[in-house]
Amino acid sequence: MTTTPPLFAFDNRYARELDGLFAPWQPAAVPAPRWLRLNHALADELGLDAQALASDTGLAVFAGNQVPDGAQPLAQAYAGHQFGGFSPQLGDGRALLLGEVIDRQGQRRDIALKGSGRTPFSRGGDGKAAVGPVLREYVISEAMHALGLPTTRTLAAVATGETIRRDRALPGAVLTRVAASHIRVGTFQFFAARQDTDKLRRLADHTIARHDPALAGRSDRDLQLLLAVIDRQARLVAQWMGVGFIHGVMNTDNTTVSGETIDYGPCAFLEAYDPATVFSSIDHHGRYAFGNQPGIAHWNLARLAEALLPLLPGDTDAAVAQLTEALDTFGTRFDVHWLAVHRAKLGLEAGADDRDRDDHALATDYLGLLQRHRVDFTLGWRRLSDTLRGQPGALQALFGPAGADDLTVWLAHWRTRLQQQDTADDAVADRMDRHNPIHIPRNHLVEAALQAATDAQDLQPFEQLLAAVTHPWDESAADALYARPARPEQQAGYQTFCGT
Repeated sequence: MTTTPPLFAFDNRYARELDGLFAPWQPAAVPAPRWLRLNHALADELGLDAQALASDTGLAVFAGNQVPDGAQPLAQAYAGHQFGGFSPQLGDGRALLLGEVIDRQGQRRDIALKGSGRTPFSRGGDGKAAVGPVLREYVISEAMHALGLPTTRTLAAVATGETIRRDRALPGAVLTRVAASHIRVGTFQFFAARQDTDKLRRLADHTIARHDPALAGRSDRDLQLLLAVIDRQARLVAQWMGVGFIHGVMNTDNTTVSGETIDYGPCAFLEAYDPATVFSSIDHHGRYAFGNQPGIAHWNLARLAEALLPLLPGDTDAAVAQLTEALDTFGTRFDVHWLAVHRAKLGLEAGADDRDRDDHALATDYLGLLQRHRVDFTLGWRRLSDTLRGQPGALQALFGPAGADDLTVWLAHWRTRLQQQDTADDAVADRMDRHNPIHIPRNHLVEAALQAATDAQDLQPFEQLLAAVTHPWDESAADALYARPARPEQQAGYQTFCGT
């Protein structure tokens, strides 16, 4: 008699080590599960059998109708500052961590359901998700991964056959999310707010063992953990700024200690460049506008420092001084990462330190031109390389006659800087094209794909968009639609929603 191997080789350290930091729970059954998409490439990366996952058993697991062998479903506890106001208890209100696997690179990864029903943390919600938000997270998280940004990813999306009530009746769905971990700033805040130092200590040691094992056993490990998270978040947000990504809801419960992007609710990408851009329907005061993201990341990290304070040894005043000094490194760390991102976009090589200020100014000046002349952010960067190939027309068309003189002056400064590198123009242009995407999940295309999937069960627009944005650097005539900005009437008043 042959036995079928389990779908996942779970090793559930969170459940094993952190009893009391979560609520064991079971996903809710759904009436008529149906595949939306299985991510075969990610399954392979995780060391899973994609063919087995694509079976009826896999469908039942991803819908929440069957708990796989070795899983220990649980809803994680966390708190969070939401738009600046503290909520002492949030938690997984519609998500369940099934367990953890070790991928082909030896890295521990969470496997979690999202939209799998109510939990003890649901706060009056139904715990469900709809097809549109599930596919939004799928396409944008996979685009972010293709762009090289740290992100949670989507292993599977399954329609449930349910009707979900939001502003209208919507078809239900469940997403399976993969993450380096789901530990957030808000996880630390939950136990700090309750003055539960024992659980806070266990959480910190677990986090260090998972994300920064070299720190284990050090007397200053909690301070060093903060510094590690500061650097990961500074790098992440600098990368967001380089691709025009607006998270939309940078609450502390959406700030991971792993440095991954998480929660793709009211997120969007810039079109015409403006740092004040806000798309989220609930961000009435622009707290999480594009240009505010570095400052908000710093603010969120200060909340992590506050939560870690009880764990630092010695005098409280001395501990506060240490944490403050650590937080003060954020600006420098962010600037270093931001400059590296934008040097790559400009085709510049790092040189002597005295170039840093000039290169920073060159990038900042170009952003100023994009803003002044309302140039599409993605194309404004991508078309720079064309000028090095002797084809300036596409870039000039973006700026129009009104911006021609400004562009000419800036291009002269840029070319002077490039001449210091002694690298052929074609080689620089090719290198730039690996850092300036031609395809991003443009907002109007995302909305059209989600509408087709929601209203007509038509997944073709979603599949076509996914194919384009997961090859963000590759320009072809066949994919020209996906590089085209929205028409003005499509951009006017555009808003995104949480999808809960």
